[in-house]
This record gives sequence, C-alpha cells and structure tokens, in this order.
Amino acid sequence: MNGERHETVVIGAGQAGLAVGQQLARRGRECVILDGSVRIGDNWRSHWDSLRLYSPARYDGLPGMRFPAPGWSFPGKDQVADYLEAYAERFDLPVRTGVRVTRLSPADTGDTTGAGSTGGTGGTGSLDGAGGWVVETDRGRLLAENAVVATGTFGRGPYVPPFAPQLDPRILQLHSCEYRNEGRLRDGPVLVVGASHSGADVAYEVAGRHRTVLCGRETGQIPLTLEARSTRLAFPVLWQIADRVLTTGTPFGRRMREEVRTHGGPLLRVKAADLARVGVERVPERMTGVRDGMPLLDGGRVVEVANVVWCTGFRQDFDWIDAPVTGPDGWPREHRGVVGDAPGLYFCGLAFQRAFSSMLIGGAGKDAAVVAKHIAARERRLHRADRREHVLTAA
Repeated sequence: MNGERHETVVIGAGQAGLAVGQQLARRGRECVILDGSVRIGDNWRSHWDSLRLYSPARYDGLPGMRFPAPGWSFPGKDQVADYLEAYAERFDLPVRTGVRVTRLSPADTGDTTGAGSTGGTGGTGSLDGAGGWVVETDRGRLLAENAVVATGTFGRGPYVPPFAPQLDPRILQLHSCEYRNEGRLRDGPVLVVGASHSGADVAYEVAGRHRTVLCGRETGQIPLTLEARSTRLAFPVLWQIADRVLTTGTPFGRRMREEVRTHGGPLLRVKAADLARVGVERVPERMTGVRDGMPLLDGGRVVEVANVVWCTGFRQDFDWIDAPVTGPDGWPREHRGVVGDAPGLYFCGLAFQRAFSSMLIGGAGKDAAVVAKHIAARERRLHRADRREHVLTAA
C-alpha cells in the first residue's frame, strides 16, 4: 500500500464515512475508505446489548438505501451494523477494513513527487502544487488530494476522569462502550456517572437487579414517549426541527450545539419518571473525586458502590492530525465539515456538525453531501489549474 495515490481518503467506515463515499461516487469522484475494525459495523456491534436507535427506521436510511425494517420500529445496534455492511456492498464502496490510520499530515513536495505510481484505483489527479495529505497507517502510507476524517461523534477513545484510578480496585469500572448488559456487573450497588441519554438508559437497565445511583447535571428531556403511537404524528415535525431549525445557521441552534457538545443531549427514551419508577436514585451532582477509595460527589457525599459505569462520553483526540485544526474547545475548526485553514481537509460525523440531526444516522447523508460537493468543486478547480499550467508550459 506504500505510496498509493488517491483523490480522496476517507478515514472511518461508519455511517458518515460510507455516506461520504457514496456521495463522492455519485459525483464521479474516486476515493478509498479506511477503517480499523475487522468488519464494517463493528463499532455498532460493540455497544451494549439493549441499545436501540432513538429515531424510527423510516428516518434511519443513508442516501440511496432505506433502512430494512418496519418504518416505525426502532432498530437495535446489530441491525444497524448489518445495515452499514449491506450498504457498503450495495454501492460497492471501496472500504478497506483492518487498516488503522496513525497519522495525517499535509503533504510536502517530497511526499507528492517521490511516491511512484498508484498501487490502487486512485490517482486521477496530481498532488503537485495542490497541497494534499499523507495518510500514515499500520499497513503503509497513502497520498491524497483530500482527506475526510469520519471517525465520528465519539472520537478516538472513551473519556474517564483522571481520578478514576484512585477508586478502590474492588470496584468494577466500565465505560459505556465496555458495558454490554447488567450480567457483567458485580453484586452490589451501581453508580452511573453521566446523566445524558446513555447514562439514563444504562441506569434504567441495571436498576432491576442493583441499587442504582445516577449522578450528573440535568440535561433536560424531550416531552414525548418515543414508542407511543401519538409520537408518529409529532415525529415529522420533530425531524424538521432537528434537521432544519436546530442548525449552525440559527442562533438557537448554535447555542444548543455548544450545550450538546459540552454537556450531552437530553433524555430521549428513558425519562425522569421512568428512572423513578424502577428505583434509580437521581442525584444532580457531579462526581468530582475519590475519598477512601469511594466516589465523591461535589456536594461532599461519598457513594458506597461495587460498580461504576462511566457514561462520560469520548475524547475528541485529534493529536494524530499534524495540522492546527482544533479550536480552544478541542473541536475541529470547521464549517459544515470544511476546514477553511487546511485546504483538502474535511470532517464528517461530528456531533452537531451541521444540525442536531448530524448525531442521527438519518442526518449523515445531508452532511456527507455538503462535504462531497465541496470536494468535487475543489477537484474541478485543481484540474482546471493543472490544464492551464500545462498549456503555459507547452507554450
């Protein structure tokens, strides 16, 4: 794979990366999609067993392929994984699994002129004079005119607070990405840290067999029951709000974007009343440290537990990108996926990238279309410039 040239390298074969690949293909643009997992969809397969989408199947399709489930059902995580795998096969997307990207760097003259011929299907345009990107992987190096970082909303790794190692070693600690079902927990009380929708879902599930405390600031909740028949009437309106009103183009959308990225989204399926009904103790305090090996809340309370489930989100780690792409908040400085300070670099799949719907599978297609359209326009400009340069050289 060393020295392969591609017009676009897409990093990540989740819903965002696959949608970008499909949208590029629609526009006649070449790409390769790299993913570190063994199978497409493995990121979804690794979630907890009972996880289901928060949007009905009729709103869960990617461009060109509806989700194969009853329209008002809420697919499980394995159904999503299988759908993504089928989507890549349906559109014959050039996905390479088992390839982990380790570094992404701007190309210099040496990188772009000394690579030799292409090793794959890429190479429709020249990197010379156009910048471009070097994609280092555990299988070798690729060169690309464009790079799309589609590693998703969840970044590159789970976040747990730095004081977590101070907890008594007899306490079982699991991040939400490691939690599968309550059978993995030890006997005794459970503290779920982080009260967004994932924390509420996990707390609700484990409360059946464990005394459960859910701590974290309030994030609000939607005023509807997702599975209720009455919600079917409201959902089209909710989708329009999520996709067209709560966007980066509206003041309210921008405020919500900051809230969601900083503190998590509102409760969706499991609500405060559901938690109370199954006996979850809801504590609106944050865990701020450890005392005598036990979790310490910011009000001074020590919680005696046998298990801690961290529903504290994921690190937005972009240190592997050799370019100043992040702002003071640690998120990429992009506008609808386009990084203005780094030509040829794009993001897709970020939380609230374009709208609230960006966090849902059904929102990935519109975000991908924006990125693919920009790449196609950039390629046309680059190739027109190449032709002018060749004409001038010949003259």
